[in-house]
Amino acid sequence: MAQTLSKTEPIKFLALGDSYTIGESVSENERWPALLGLVLKEEGYSVSDTLIIATTGWRTDDLKRAIQAQKPDQHFNLVSLLIGVNNQYQGKSVESYEPEFEDLLSIAIQHAGGDRSKVFVVSIPDYGYTPFGKDKQVEISKAIDAFNSANQKITEHYGIKYINITDISRRGFEDSSLVAADGLHPSGKMYGLWVERIAEALIKA
Repeated sequence: MAQTLSKTEPIKFLALGDSYTIGESVSENERWPALLGLVLKEEGYSVSDTLIIATTGWRTDDLKRAIQAQKPDQHFNLVSLLIGVNNQYQGKSVESYEPEFEDLLSIAIQHAGGDRSKVFVVSIPDYGYTPFGKDKQVEISKAIDAFNSANQKITEHYGIKYINITDISRRGFEDSSLVAADGLHPSGKMYGLWVERIAEALIKA
C-alpha cells in the first residue's frame, strides 16, 4: 500500500462518524481528529483543513443522509470512517449494518478522490468498559466484536487501512481517567492514545 501522507501536499481531512468522532463530552481540541492534526503538524505535515461530519447518536443511515445533505467536495486527501456503535446500541443487526457500512466506505473513497490509500477505518470502541455499560459488559463486548469483525472484513476487502483501537477502550476499568465525565464516552486522554496508534499507522504506512 502506498504512503498515505505526503509532506509536500497540505492535508485536507474529512472525518466521518458519530459521538466518538465529534468528541461527545470533551472539548473541541480533545476530539481525536483535532489531536491527530496536532500530531501530524509536530511530525512536519501541513494540515490545511479538517471537516468533521459526525453527531452523537448517529447510525450508518444517519451519517449517509448527513453526507448527502452537506455535500462535501471529493478532494480530501485523508478520510476516516468510524461508525456502528449506535446500530448496535439501538438493536440493529450486524446483517443490516454490513451493507450500510460498505456503502459508507464507498462514499469515503469517493471523497478521497477515489484513492483508497487516503482512507482509513477506525474500529468501534467498547462502551462495556465504562460505568454506563459495566453491568452488561460481557454482552456489549460480544456485540461490539461482531460489528467490528464485519467492518474489518469489509475494510480489508477494499484494501483499506483498518486501525483497531478497541483494546484501548477496554482499559476503562483499570484507568477511570480514560472515560469522560459522562461515564460513557472516551476522555481526551483516551483519544490521545487512539491518535498515537492512528498516527503511527498513517505515517509508517
